Amino acid sequence: MSAEAIGDVLRHSLGLSAWKQYGESRWSLRVNPSSGNLHPTEAYLVTGPVAGLAETAAVYHYAPDRHALEERCAFDAAAWRWSVGEAPLVALVALTSIHWREAWKYGERAFRYCQHDLGHAIAAVRFAAALVGWKAVMVPAWSHREVAALVGVDRDEDYVGAEHEEPACVLALAQSSVESQPSAVGRRDARLVDPPRAVLLVEAVRGGNWVGRANQLSAEHVEWPIVDEVARATSDVGHALEGAPTRQARAGLKTRDDLKTLPYTVHAARDLDARAILLQRRSALAFDGRSSIGRQAFLAMLARTLPGPGAPWDALWWTPRIHLALFVHRVDGVTPGLYVLVRGAGDVRLKADAPDADATSDEMLERLKMAFGREFLWERADERLPLYCLARGDCRPTARRLSCDQEIASDGFFSLGMIAEFAASLEEHGPSFYRHLYWESGVVGQVLYLEAEAAGARATGIGCFYDDPVHEVLGVTGHAFQSLYHFTVGMPVEDSRLRAEPGYEWERLK
Repeated sequence: MSAEAIGDVLRHSLGLSAWKQYGESRWSLRVNPSSGNLHPTEAYLVTGPVAGLAETAAVYHYAPDRHALEERCAFDAAAWRWSVGEAPLVALVALTSIHWREAWKYGERAFRYCQHDLGHAIAAVRFAAALVGWKAVMVPAWSHREVAALVGVDRDEDYVGAEHEEPACVLALAQSSVESQPSAVGRRDARLVDPPRAVLLVEAVRGGNWVGRANQLSAEHVEWPIVDEVARATSDVGHALEGAPTRQARAGLKTRDDLKTLPYTVHAARDLDARAILLQRRSALAFDGRSSIGRQAFLAMLARTLPGPGAPWDALWWTPRIHLALFVHRVDGVTPGLYVLVRGAGDVRLKADAPDADATSDEMLERLKMAFGREFLWERADERLPLYCLARGDCRPTARRLSCDQEIASDGFFSLGMIAEFAASLEEHGPSFYRHLYWESGVVGQVLYLEAEAAGARATGIGCFYDDPVHEVLGVTGHAFQSLYHFTVGMPVEDSRLRAEPGYEWERLK
């Protein structure tokens, strides 16, 4: 536990990745992606005394432009220790959103895009925590009201004239020496994720010394009332994990030591550095429309999106609800067409002696078959991955049309829509889980971003798509399944006119 380790995590998750310049225009990019590079996500760190940082417990706001922690509140270190108890916690990271950063450009869809960005940020923090030997696990028991109080975004006196922040979630940074229980991704060792008792910590923070005020982003605003309406309707009251075992728990998901070697390890021969991959991630603006990817590399990317132990999936407390409808364009050895990846128990990550895993995947497959109302092939496309061919043929015009007629959806190796088990999820977990579905899609997207970089390609998220036409292509009616996010992977067209520099001055001097 040190200021350097905390800095390493924030640098490689939410910091600046580069500066780009064209003529007189200069702008920054970040490690975590964002719709339109607008970055509505804010991050706060709550921790006890840290060597090289402070001798007291404090709430900090992370300022990525300077890679600095801004102290918002100093409070009693004894209160932190009392609240944490015996949990091996290092710190808490709280994420919030400023809706206006997206709404000025995207209107009512801004709420969706903010949730996508939160999912990307959750995965980014989890991956970066692994660099220093920590875990980052979402704490479902915290309500939005408690998150807001913890980091002071409910302090109206600090936001006079400024845009308010919407609380999202809390991640517990913890030492990874405490292993997760083998029962399920969504049910972790209580010693690892049992949060500081919220009421004690919030009381201590409220009684602390607060400093600073939020700056105003815009003097004038266009009102999008539905954004605030959806935020209120999906406000989180906290989630308890007690009750019946989850689907994955019944599937018998194994611990890391019990895993088989993942298939399709196509990157094994490449000298890849995790920090370099995290910092080089970019969102492609255009693909060349000619390049292809090999079958093994394609399947490796898909395998990484399947849930299992380890980063980033152990950051999430719920069972997977997102499946991938893939438009395959240019994959050597794979017939172009429409496919679906059933993100169930992740059977490639399970031992062959776990028959319940196949049974659980079969359940999910049957639900999809019932929901997809068209006469599809449903042919198994790979013996190890739960990948199924629905229809053969050139899907490029369809992919482009569904993604708001953007060529980037048809010019890559493949594109996809993330299809959520929607109605049943909200019925099980309540309206606030609407946000969690988007967070999961953002986590899947972050995995694809990094896998594309590791394969020497590039990816980009597509937030603009026609919802109902996507459902029509799949034959989906009602609200049982809904399309939440689109994504595409291909070979980028680089703009040679742009000049690039490292994210921070000290990195340019190396």
